[in-house]
Amino acid sequence: MLELSHHVDLKPYNTMGISCFADYLTRVSSEGELREALEWAGEKKLPVCPLGEGSNVIFSGDFQGLVIAIGIKGCEVATGEIDGQVLVKAGAGESWHEFVQWSLSQNYYGLENLSLIPGCVGAAPIQNIGAYGVEVKDVFHSLQAMDVVTGEVVTLTGEDCQFGYRNSVFKGKYRDRFIIVSVTFSLSKTFEPQLDYGQLQREVLQTAGVNPVTGQLVSDVVCRIRNSRLPAPEQLGNAGSFFKNPMVTREHYQKLLEQEPEMVAFSSGDECWKLAAGWLIDQCGFKGVAYSTGAGVYRYQALVLVNHGHADGQAILTLAGDIREAVSERFGVDLEIEPRIY
Repeated sequence: MLELSHHVDLKPYNTMGISCFADYLTRVSSEGELREALEWAGEKKLPVCPLGEGSNVIFSGDFQGLVIAIGIKGCEVATGEIDGQVLVKAGAGESWHEFVQWSLSQNYYGLENLSLIPGCVGAAPIQNIGAYGVEVKDVFHSLQAMDVVTGEVVTLTGEDCQFGYRNSVFKGKYRDRFIIVSVTFSLSKTFEPQLDYGQLQREVLQTAGVNPVTGQLVSDVVCRIRNSRLPAPEQLGNAGSFFKNPMVTREHYQKLLEQEPEMVAFSSGDECWKLAAGWLIDQCGFKGVAYSTGAGVYRYQALVLVNHGHADGQAILTLAGDIREAVSERFGVDLEIEPRIY
């Protein structure tokens, strides 16, 4: 039996801490319950909003439809070891960080650089989350998703998902068509540290000293770095990195470098450069800014927009708009908002 709550405050369901209301909310813990919820919404002709931990969502106002809190759990080995790789399947409602820690406890490697990224497993492929030189696509095998209209569960490969930088097909033509129910990863039984990121390499080697570098040690260092840069949502509402790092042509980069010799950027191949969005925002004077609406920018990291307690979605988006306008005027660069806007 589908259990529905009416007129639900979504503040506990999004890490930005925005208070707004959903007409209806239900929690599902199985494919059958999810299918039942979608059938109900379909009969009522209501839009649906799937939510995991709400760490990459901004509600611009009340949601006039059905919010489905995804609680499909479970971690299991899908197949045994094949050429040193093992397929591991996790339910979409599993906490991402807890899943990373579970994989390490089983001596399965490949996810350690992605430790402490907020959100659930089901959201990871949508964003193609990444950190410290590793992205989900690097360890992705397949996912299972339910068609919102038909209730059919389909399997999609990495090619089907069309992964890009913080992007996938679920942010394009498959947006609102599928809800992910589980994800399968190809992890390694042999630990090979990925330490291309300078700060991570330095801190890992310093922490390890004369001892061998382990997957858990890398994970612990990643957690330490992230905790030093990002506020805990329960203490200060935020959705992590609010903007993508913009990509520009080599010509654009060279022109900017002449004007801004200290500009932070990284070569991304194919004659493209990735600019550090946080640096651009900082140069425009927004780091630490606090609007009277309650919207602000984190004082230690300009890439993170925060809610000082009473900001609504419109206040956050107004601040984001001011930032985008300032960066565009000064650098000729368009910043793209990373969280999904409802």
